[in-house]
Amino acid sequence: MKKSIRDFDLNGKKVIIRVDFNVPIKDGIIQDDNRIVMSLKTIKFAREKGAKIILLSHLGRIKEESDKEKNTLKPVRDRLSELLNYDVIFSNVTHGKELEDKVNSLKDGDILLVENTRYEDLDGKKESKCDEDLGKYWASLGDIFINDAFGTCHRVHASNVGIASNLPNGIGFLVEEELNNFKVLDNPNRPYTVILGGAKVSDKIGVIESLARTCDYILIGGGMAYTFLNALGYNVGSSLLDIESKDFCIDILKKYKDKIILPVDSIVSKELGSDIKLKNNNEFSPDDIGLDIGDKTIEEFKKIINKSKTIVWNGPLGYFEIDKYSKGTKEILDTLSKLDITVIIGGGDTASAATNFGYKDKFTHISTGGGASLELLEGKELPGIEVIDEI
Repeated sequence: MKKSIRDFDLNGKKVIIRVDFNVPIKDGIIQDDNRIVMSLKTIKFAREKGAKIILLSHLGRIKEESDKEKNTLKPVRDRLSELLNYDVIFSNVTHGKELEDKVNSLKDGDILLVENTRYEDLDGKKESKCDEDLGKYWASLGDIFINDAFGTCHRVHASNVGIASNLPNGIGFLVEEELNNFKVLDNPNRPYTVILGGAKVSDKIGVIESLARTCDYILIGGGMAYTFLNALGYNVGSSLLDIESKDFCIDILKKYKDKIILPVDSIVSKELGSDIKLKNNNEFSPDDIGLDIGDKTIEEFKKIINKSKTIVWNGPLGYFEIDKYSKGTKEILDTLSKLDITVIIGGGDTASAATNFGYKDKFTHISTGGGASLELLEGKELPGIEVIDEI
């Protein structure tokens, strides 16, 4: 069992907490603060125990100097201050005397949010490539490290693995809850059904191979469905096609033909946002783009869902951000919300859809990490967890 924040005397200690504040921000306004809200339990616990709290998080990608302004954590600092009813201290820099002075002036119960850790990626991708010296430097700022950023646990970064390698460490409440919920899948109630969507098959080859051996059904939608349909010989028009994964699709369909359930019809348009038509698999024109599952597919999926006892869903079933392509995702969410079974939503766009369409509190668990949850489903060890000390 991994150590947790409960296993440490935090009083008077400088506690570095790696949080996941990688939230969508548009024109300086946070569009979804769920990840911030989910971090509050660990932060409040550390405050109550008298810790001097140092929060680290990335936000977006930093490839050039111009990326820094749009990916600053300042709006997050403001929202966190509102949620805690406390004026969170902010460091504009990720290393150097200014940061060190702010750390050293912290009083018990104070909270310091450090600017986007990926600012360090401008200098040789030191954060994303887990630069050893950077990990040691950040570790030198604290006494204890707590990883509460499930969304980055599948990454080897300086701000998680790097720091944990140099300090006494444990996990926070968010990560603990994520791991406990996914443990249910070690011995799921059956039938056990997995719903997979999203764009490319190549992103999910490992998880498809792994789940096909253990689950009872895999329902496939989203852009990736059209590579599978093409592998069966269907003309899918101008739909998204992951041609490099076609051979994989052919092989996996042969091996698990009774488990893998594909769409039988789709909502199509000539271009994104244009008029829609409902078409069966054999009716696609060369310029048709499949952008959502159709009515017959929704009903077929519902039949399997309604007899399932455990369901995991990763990846939306259509281009749900545009209303005319959101029906499949909405209807499956609605169906799942009414069932008294284990339903785990695997983070990323699926979690956003569940939240935005009003189903945030309707399921057993909505994960905060799309990539991390996929790797757990695949049976991989997460480096950000593996590095944490055992009790």
